[in-house]
Amino acid sequence: MKAFALAALTAAFYVLHQDVWNWRDTTPLLFGFLPIGLAYHAGYSLCAAGIMAVLVKHAWPKGLDPDEVHGEHAGNPNEKQP
Repeated sequence: MKAFALAALTAAFYVLHQDVWNWRDTTPLLFGFLPIGLAYHAGYSLCAAGIMAVLVKHAWPKGLDPDEVHGEHAGNPNEKQP
């Protein structure tokens, strides 16, 4: 269920990236100088960073980190252990 919800969130966010409703509009200007399409994409970028953080926290596969394989949590995997 969690995997489906994350996939649906990602797909919906992908569709929202195509902001066809702002393609021909330069008004209103936010803060007097920022076109609405640029403001939309600035907000979209912030949301994309948040979604990526959620995906890393909840959908990152286990066992990719070399420290997790050996049960260690710190140090360089290439350096020799005492």
